[in-house]
Amino acid sequence: MIADSTAAGTAATSLWRDRNFTTFWTGQAVSQLGAQLGQLAFPVLAVSVLQASEFEVGVLNAAGLAAFLIVGLPVGAWVDRWLKRRTMIIADLARMAAMAAVTLLWWGGILEIWHLYAISALVGTATVFFDVSYQSYVPVLVGSPHVTEANSKLESTAQIARIGGPAAGGALLTVVSAPVLFLGEAAGYLLSALFLARTRDSEERATPADRRPLGTEIKEGLAFVVRHPLISRIAACTAGMNFCGTLIFTLTPVLVLRDLGLGPQGVGLIMAAGAAGGLLGAVAATRLAARIGEGAVIPLCAVASSVFLVLVPAAAVVDQPAVSLVFLVISEFGFGVLVYNIMQLTMRQRVCPPRLLGRMNASIRFAVWGVMPLAALASGFLGEHIGLVPAISIGAGCSFLAALPVLLSPLRGMRRLPDQVLEA
Repeated sequence: MIADSTAAGTAATSLWRDRNFTTFWTGQAVSQLGAQLGQLAFPVLAVSVLQASEFEVGVLNAAGLAAFLIVGLPVGAWVDRWLKRRTMIIADLARMAAMAAVTLLWWGGILEIWHLYAISALVGTATVFFDVSYQSYVPVLVGSPHVTEANSKLESTAQIARIGGPAAGGALLTVVSAPVLFLGEAAGYLLSALFLARTRDSEERATPADRRPLGTEIKEGLAFVVRHPLISRIAACTAGMNFCGTLIFTLTPVLVLRDLGLGPQGVGLIMAAGAAGGLLGAVAATRLAARIGEGAVIPLCAVASSVFLVLVPAAAVVDQPAVSLVFLVISEFGFGVLVYNIMQLTMRQRVCPPRLLGRMNASIRFAVWGVMPLAALASGFLGEHIGLVPAISIGAGCSFLAALPVLLSPLRGMRRLPDQVLEA
């Protein structure tokens, strides 16, 4: 059960003056900065230090995402039963320990690729618990009237971290080895846990009397997603886009580090460019939605994202590395992706009953992230058997098909997204 006191109090004031939100926000901003160091370190460590093949890179990505497919659905039911802030703290501490283990194994001279598989799987499992809790916690913390503002602020600082993190990581890799960067990510998760511990809310644990069999609760969350006329289309589009994007981006580090020879600094620059576009999208999402329409902006951004993905295979076939780098930087400029994500997430949080938030978010994550480990394995297999460029081209081409569920939906002409809570 979710008490209403926090939501009611927050609705009357600005989030800038809400100490609990600013504490939560600060912790997530610091955590994101540390996480970006690890995001850069993982592919550099696998490709440049451990000499991983295309298929091994695919397996590594799949290991980190497999938990969304394996435990994604029950996690939603569990999160609806547990205190979400406490769940996030435990997940952060687990991720901190896993990241620190990479550096310790490297210092001991025993680090192998299978260690990265196991650590990536552990971090992925903890991330499932954290992310489902996180998306379900924001409405609890700030109340429905401030959900859009809170999402925009959280995404803005996340994108700032994604700009500074890869750039700082690329610079640090000129003086330290990739495994050392994992200590930065461990520190980020630790700080996130500490700030969460200082955050206060009025959430109450669901009473055992309100619980039903786990399978029944999972089906209820899935049914809400499948039957909702807009959420079901958004889930289908996002799952398709994630599958295509994973086909492409699983092999991008191999392309940048091995084929184009742009080094870790090139990877960092590309990631930072994507984050810069994401920051612009996070800041402009509300205004853009007001101008174009809250619903209409979703299919528009889906199609625009597909157009940008075409630049990745184009970068792979040009002869000049500098031109390839420019293409990759532009392709990663994730303006449309962030606008899409903010608007569809805001709608989901508005229309879902509070008692179903965890299960709804878990069902969405199961669909849209569960396809990614399969895509990562397919990407590694295709990269080794038909080559990097054909594998990447398949992902870019199919992304246009993935946009069809929202392009051919009522969203296309919708000025305002629904904001009423719909019971399943």
